[in-house]
Amino acid sequence: MPTTLYRRGRVRSPVDPFATALLTDGDRVVWVGQEAAADALAPDVTVELDDGWLAPAFVDAHVHATSTGMALTGLDLTGTTSLGQALRLLEQHCRRVRGGVVLGTGWDETLWPEGRPPSAAELDRASYGGVVYLSRTDVHSAVASSALLAACPEARGAPGWGADGLVRQQAHHLVRRAAQAAVTPAQRQAAQRTALDRAAALGIACVHECGGPDISGEDDFRALLALDHPVERVGYWGELLAVDKARALGAAGAAGDLFVDGALGSRTACLHEDYRDGEGHGTAYLETEQVRDHVVACTRDGMQAGFHAIGDEAVRRVADGLRGAAAAVGADAVRAARHRVEHLEMVAPEQVAVLADLGVVASVQPMFDARWGGPSGMYAQRLGEDRARGMNPFAALVAAGVALALGSDSPVTTLDPWGTVRAAVRHRTPGSGLSARAAFSAHTRGGWRAARRDEGELVPGATATFAIWQVPGELVVQAPADALAGWSTDARAGVSGLPDLDAPDPLCRRTVVAGVVAHEADV
Repeated sequence: MPTTLYRRGRVRSPVDPFATALLTDGDRVVWVGQEAAADALAPDVTVELDDGWLAPAFVDAHVHATSTGMALTGLDLTGTTSLGQALRLLEQHCRRVRGGVVLGTGWDETLWPEGRPPSAAELDRASYGGVVYLSRTDVHSAVASSALLAACPEARGAPGWGADGLVRQQAHHLVRRAAQAAVTPAQRQAAQRTALDRAAALGIACVHECGGPDISGEDDFRALLALDHPVERVGYWGELLAVDKARALGAAGAAGDLFVDGALGSRTACLHEDYRDGEGHGTAYLETEQVRDHVVACTRDGMQAGFHAIGDEAVRRVADGLRGAAAAVGADAVRAARHRVEHLEMVAPEQVAVLADLGVVASVQPMFDARWGGPSGMYAQRLGEDRARGMNPFAALVAAGVALALGSDSPVTTLDPWGTVRAAVRHRTPGSGLSARAAFSAHTRGGWRAARRDEGELVPGATATFAIWQVPGELVVQAPADALAGWSTDARAGVSGLPDLDAPDPLCRRTVVAGVVAHEADV
C-alpha cells in the first residue's frame, strides 16, 4: 500500500497534543506531527483533512452481529410506546414478508401502558398464523407464535416455559434455536454485512462478537469471523469448559456470553434478594465451582475466560470463582490471562477489589444506564430505588483499578459510540460516571485491551486504525473538577481535546482499519 499523508486537520495523539498531520505506510502509523514538517515527507498520497479531527477508531466490546443486522433491516420494536403499536408494526411487517419467518426484537413492556408482553394468540392474529419470534429488548426472554412453539416441542415443559407464548431461561434458548434455524446462509451473511457496514459508518473499527451455543450457533460464529470485511472481529465463544472448541472456532476466548445469570428486565438476573416487582431471586446457570474450573482451564491453556454476570449473586459467584482459580493456578497466571466479565451491573466493593487485584476487564454497556437507570426507570421498578442507585458503578470500578471496555450489546442497544461515551459521562446516578477522556479511552484503547491487544493510540509504529470526523464547533478539554461542566477550548492546556458532548454528534467522514478504508462518507 502507498504511504499516505493526512494533513491540515487535528490529530489526537499522545506524541503531540497540537498535531495536525499523520503519515501511514501500509498498515502502520510512521509519523505524527505538525503541518510545518509534513511537506518534507514526500508521501505517495496526500489526504486533506480540511480541519477534520483524526482520532483512534472505536471498538464495540460486545455485539451480536447477525441479530444486529436483522434488527437494522427487519422488525425492530425498540421505542414502541404501546402493545397495540407493536402488534400493528408486526402485522405490517408480516404483510411485507408475505409468509416468511419473522425474527423481531426490541419490545419492552415496562414502557407500555398495558404493562405486559404480547401473547402467542396476539402474534397469531397479527401474523395470520405465521412463524414469529420476538425477543424482549434484553434478549433474555421472548414471545413466540403458536406455529413456532409447535415446531419446538422440546421447549414445552422446559424451565421458563409459558403457555401464553412467553419463554425464558432454557425454554427461550430452545425456541431461539428453532427460530434461527430458519435463517438461510444468504440471509445470515447479508445481516452480518449490514451490521459491519453500519459499524464502519459510525467510526467503529472492531467489534467483539459474543457467540455461543445458546445464542447464535457455531455456523453463525464461523461465518462472521470468515466474512470478507475490513472491520475487525474478535470472537468469544460462551460455552463452559469448551476451551478446545473455542480455539477450533477461531475464538479469542471461551468467554463473552457464558451465562452465569440472565437479565433484570426478564427477571432472570440472579439476585441476593427478591425482585421488588416479582417473585423470586432470578436464575443462576452456573455455580461458583463451575466458574472456578472454567477459569482454571482457560488460564492453563493461555486463553481468556469470561462470563455474563448482571445480578449481585451472579457477580459474587464470578468473583469467588476467580479467587478459587487464583488459589489453584496462582494469582499472577490469572492476571496474565486478562479474563473478562460482561455487563457487571450489580457489583459490591469487595468484588470490585477482587476484579482489580486479578486484572479482570469489565466489559460494560453505558447505554443500559441511559435507558433503564434513574429513579423511575426499569432498574428501580425491578429492584427499588436504593438498589438501583448502585447499578453500573463505572467511576468506582476505574478508581479501584479495573480496566473498562465499552460496548452496546447490540441489538439490545444500538450501535452508537458517541451516545455510549455520553451515557458513560452522564450517568443517571451522580458520582458514578466517567470523565469524557476516560470514557473515550475505554471505548477505544479499552476495547483493544479487553482483547489482549495493547493498541488504540496513534503513535509511530501503531496500527493505522482511526476515524476522521467532521466535528461541529471546537474541540474542548474537560476540567477535572466537574464531569458535566467546566469545558474549555484553551489550547494552552496542552491536552488533546474531544468533541463537545453538548453539541450534535460528529459525522464520520472516513474509517480506516489497518490502513484499509472501511467507510467513506459522501460529503
